[in-house]
Amino acid sequence: MIVPLALAAVLLAGTVGAHALDQPDPTDPGFLSPVATDDDGGRRLADALRARGVTVDRETDLLPALLGLDRGPATLFVPAAELLHPDTLDTLGELPAGRRLVLVDPSRRVLESAGLPVVPTDRRWAARAVGPDTDGRPCPLPEASRAGVAAALLQRYAAAPGTAATLDRCYGDGLVRLPGRAEVVVIGASDPFRNDRIAEHGNETLGTGLLGVHGRVVWLDLDGPAPAPTVGRPDGTGEPAWSPAPGGSTGYGDGTGEQGPGGPGPATGGGDGRGDAPDSAGPPPPDDHPLLDAFPPWFWALLLQLALAALLTVLWRARRLGPPVTEPLPVEVRAAETALGRARLYQRARARGPAAETLRAATRERLRGRLHLPASTTHAELAARVAGQTGDTPEQLRELLSGAAPETDAELLELARSLDRLTRTVAAAPGRPTEGDPR
Repeated sequence: MIVPLALAAVLLAGTVGAHALDQPDPTDPGFLSPVATDDDGGRRLADALRARGVTVDRETDLLPALLGLDRGPATLFVPAAELLHPDTLDTLGELPAGRRLVLVDPSRRVLESAGLPVVPTDRRWAARAVGPDTDGRPCPLPEASRAGVAAALLQRYAAAPGTAATLDRCYGDGLVRLPGRAEVVVIGASDPFRNDRIAEHGNETLGTGLLGVHGRVVWLDLDGPAPAPTVGRPDGTGEPAWSPAPGGSTGYGDGTGEQGPGGPGPATGGGDGRGDAPDSAGPPPPDDHPLLDAFPPWFWALLLQLALAALLTVLWRARRLGPPVTEPLPVEVRAAETALGRARLYQRARARGPAAETLRAATRERLRGRLHLPASTTHAELAARVAGQTGDTPEQLRELLSGAAPETDAELLELARSLDRLTRTVAAAPGRPTEGDPR
């Protein structure tokens, strides 16, 4: 019973670890980059968009990407919103009309900071390929309907509690659309966009359909956590003073739109030019515990397998609980066989001394019982009493009962015979009943 359970546990842990390794880290460099050709890159998706006549504008900073939306209808593709600074996330919810924002697997922090009435719900441990319909209702997105089955069900989303937002739901809530002045599409899986998964099912049709609806894509390709927007003063100091609203002021300083001493850059459109962003800098705070991010996923999968193996070992080696249970012996061994086996062990070890002492001790015990002597009787006293029964001298009997060890097997055999004769003689002595006496 233990072996099948152990195999099942190891296989389950290995499967979980393999799928954990299969899910890439959005914060890794090159994740869904339009120029990256590795498994987690997006080069194949970018080539597929260009083949359909869609213009792909790659930007490595949020401000140029937002300004690029002013040139006409376009789709802003943000595959790794976790890398954006918290001071700039609110701009994702203020895009101009006629634009589309596509977010890939955003966290609750990103959605709340962007002011989007969408929250993540339950999450699967691996992406699943499903049809676009949800709860028996057809998907209202024509791009999803054309794609059909796609690997889009990993993280599910729903409307935020207490809001009147109405979401268009597809792929079992793995893809939702928030209609409005600027259309927002949230998809919980990166599989339809990645190089290693884009050729499966309808992933390519779904990815190109979501991004190519306006004929132009502004692809935000971040290679690391974005820094906080700061005023570009010569000494490198200053407070966040960025007004990233598309079409707004792009100057530093007093809010008039003029460039400050540090060169071109954005600033708020009014007041003292200090902006609305808080005095914070550095990368965005992580959503999870830092210890979980300190090790790769395969480490936790291996740790889980080791823990399961240790638990199975403990269960296997643990003693039964409860009182001891009497069980019958599996076999019965005759006394003669036991004596013969022990004698052979003595013979193989050439232990003539211990064997002779065992025979003499047994003989002395029998003689004391025959003569009704206490256990404290010395060897000399026992030899004197036995001599009165057999007629031998006490010195001969003392040598027989407690003498030197035999040096050969023949001497040991002769000693055994002499001890046996002595016992029989004492038992048959006059005045003592013999074994054959009916009394």
